[in-house]
Amino acid sequence: MSQAKKPDPYKSFIAGGVAGAVEGVITYPFEFAKTRLQLAPSSTTTRSSRNPLRLIYNVATTHGISALYVGCPAFVVGNTVKASVRFLGFDAIKNMLVDANGKLSGPRGVIAGLGAGLLESVVAVTPFEAIKTGLIDDKQRERPRYGGAGGTFKLVRDLGFKGVYAGVVPVSLRQAANQAVRLGSYNAIKSMVQQATHTAPNQPLSSAATFVVGAIAGIVTVYTTMPIDTVKTRMQALGSDKKYTSTLNCFVRIFKNEGLATFWKGATPRLGRLVLSGGIVFTIYEKMLVLLN
Repeated sequence: MSQAKKPDPYKSFIAGGVAGAVEGVITYPFEFAKTRLQLAPSSTTTRSSRNPLRLIYNVATTHGISALYVGCPAFVVGNTVKASVRFLGFDAIKNMLVDANGKLSGPRGVIAGLGAGLLESVVAVTPFEAIKTGLIDDKQRERPRYGGAGGTFKLVRDLGFKGVYAGVVPVSLRQAANQAVRLGSYNAIKSMVQQATHTAPNQPLSSAATFVVGAIAGIVTVYTTMPIDTVKTRMQALGSDKKYTSTLNCFVRIFKNEGLATFWKGATPRLGRLVLSGGIVFTIYEKMLVLLN
């Protein structure tokens, strides 16, 4: 059986961008709930308020559905750029690391994912995550400062370059870990499925199989990288520069003051988002490559 052509960088960029945009809009309420839970100190949360579905329901009924999409435009733009850069980087690195038969070993898949994660964290994730987190944090205040159409631009102006990139270290750590685990596990599971179904290494799986493999990769990613994600959110909250002196300081203070379990606050909504995200992104990405070819 002849091998499929390797996806060229331009097609990877376009396919990844479309997949990221669609996934961002569909799964944003889970991202909103995760961020709200991570921003709340442990002392102020009750058992009921830690329930992400209850949080989503309460916000929607009290403030309207639109309240669940605070920070969504910045997130979707960032998600689009992030997914484009991620798949562009992953496919470029993967193509350099595959063997003569077009197969990518487990360790090389992790390396390709690690490189893609670092690339997307600097180019897209850090600035857009900072904006999203700042807008959600501001909305909880008694008198929000960044509402309305111009709120995002005002926030960016007030944060400045330093503020927008304040969380670059934890974001880079999170994205590197995320994509090393996510893309590495996706590639490994996909390879096992291809071997079991006698599919050529570079041939796409069916939509159903791709969704399931992507969802499993999302589950693995959530629980292994959650502590880094929590530190990232705290570092990007408004006024975090006055609370934490460094990423390590943030990690130590959360551990000492709030306990180990705090690092997994928001894991449930993040799990919901990444399971859906993994299924949606990989499925749309694979189908977009087929269409573009």
